[in-house]
Amino acid sequence: MDENEHTPQADESGDVDQSTEGSSETSDEPDTGANKSSSSPAHSPSTDETSTPPTPPASDRDLDAPVDPTSNESASVTPDSDVPDGVSSGITSTTGGDIDVGSGGRDRSSPDVDFDGVVLDDEEDNQGLFDDLLSGEPIFENKEVLRPSYTPHELPHRNDQINRMATILVSALRGETPSNILIYGKTGTGKTASAKFVSQELESTSQKYDVPCEVEYINCEVTDTQYRVLAQLANTFIEKNQQVISDRLDRLRDLRTAADDDPNTLTGTEFSTVDELDARIAELETDADEMEEVPMTGWPTDRVYSTFFEAVDYHERVVVIMLDEIDKLVEKSGDDTLYNLSRMNSELDRSRISIMGISNDLKFTDFLDPRVKSSLGEEEIVFPPYDANQLRDILQHRADISFKQDALTDDVIPLCAAFAAQEHGDARRALDLLRTAGELAERSQAEVVAETHVRQAQDKIELDRVVEVVRTLPTQSKIVLFAVILLEKNGVHNINTGEVFNIYKRLCEEIDADVLTQRRVTDLISELDMLGIVNAVVVSKGRYGRTKEMGLSVPVEETEAVLLSDSRLGDIENAQPFVQARFDN
Repeated sequence: MDENEHTPQADESGDVDQSTEGSSETSDEPDTGANKSSSSPAHSPSTDETSTPPTPPASDRDLDAPVDPTSNESASVTPDSDVPDGVSSGITSTTGGDIDVGSGGRDRSSPDVDFDGVVLDDEEDNQGLFDDLLSGEPIFENKEVLRPSYTPHELPHRNDQINRMATILVSALRGETPSNILIYGKTGTGKTASAKFVSQELESTSQKYDVPCEVEYINCEVTDTQYRVLAQLANTFIEKNQQVISDRLDRLRDLRTAADDDPNTLTGTEFSTVDELDARIAELETDADEMEEVPMTGWPTDRVYSTFFEAVDYHERVVVIMLDEIDKLVEKSGDDTLYNLSRMNSELDRSRISIMGISNDLKFTDFLDPRVKSSLGEEEIVFPPYDANQLRDILQHRADISFKQDALTDDVIPLCAAFAAQEHGDARRALDLLRTAGELAERSQAEVVAETHVRQAQDKIELDRVVEVVRTLPTQSKIVLFAVILLEKNGVHNINTGEVFNIYKRLCEEIDADVLTQRRVTDLISELDMLGIVNAVVVSKGRYGRTKEMGLSVPVEETEAVLLSDSRLGDIENAQPFVQARFDN
């Protein structure tokens, strides 16, 4: 090729610069050396390229031929010199800007080619944030089985309690009013799970025999006032009544349409004439319009009660109201709700109501009115704590469903059961421990859950519990706790109330908080002791009286970090009042 021939340079818009000295005709051959300053040696023509027929000059082409608007006559323009040495683009121009893919080249419009024509084939190798996490083999088959909200189809070691509940509630299937039931037991002893299991069986059996029987569940730790309980129940029954009315109206309107075509259609129905049918349709429409949902606030309590009364008595049915954590309702708003509910049956015409209360507090009935206590506690069922062997059976039953086969080593379930048995036989605790151990194993991309994961889960759950308790403390309690932490960090042991109060006052002044009296600070220390955050004991000082000495029962660093995360206490770290260490002999 003549050295005076140059490859025309293309600007970013793809137009060819014709001002280059030399031939006035466009040459599509690569530059072999006349313009080495703008061309990389990587683009010198190879022996394969010399065998390619040269592109006819522009003057020799059919200028009238249609041109693809997406094509570029200068597609073979030599790329910039930043292409690495030794890398060949493999691009050879042909008429119309087509690309010779035989040598690996691609169209510049392809998203896999950068603006210099370099192929970017490494995108498939880029691993995103979640790609690495998803690359491991999952351990869980169904993690939800290990959560407290799951109601299993089988409850090991609770057959006696379940059978007793069933014998009490079976009268509901006969249209009779079941006795009220009180269920006692510590946390994690299967009370709620057993009650929900029996309730599901009751409702499914009632549908089987076409008996109107319903169970309504209320968590009194959330719905903890008389107004909220009655409003939630009223709205539930209003919604069900509206559905019943809607179904009846659909059937009656279909019957009305058929009666227009054939009056004999009403024969054998409860309506002797079309007018009676129309009157019934109008009555149902009025009932639906008059049913007004109860707002969560704003109505007088007696209006809410009457609305609930009318809603539940709209048609015949037996209702079992399950009040979980019933002691929280009594603690917050007294026993008025239980009194009203337990007395409703004497006023209802079509419906019957039974109450099933579930409580962790074995003594909460001591605070009830004697009349409420006698009517509410007609039947009492106690759930004892699980022992280690029973917990092992429960965990094994759930693990068979929740984990993949051979995902647990042999010592995982016995260890989870042993840890939970030490804490009053809490099955919920055992399930949380097993689930957390599985999650830790999955995060570390381990193939199986091992003993080490269980021990890590034990530490994590303990820390999470402390963090949650400390995070929800009132501001004044947090300041008192921070004072205890400062004293411990400065080497003070057997901390007494006076020392805590002195540091507490300095901290309040630094963050502009109200200073409580020393008696109130002592009460806050007692509350921290009750929560297990500090360990406080009363010590006699002889003629100097008695004082309360304490020490932290939680990790110092983690607890301090939780306290400092509170926006109100954000600057307390900079206060750090002077603490004079006291060394005991």
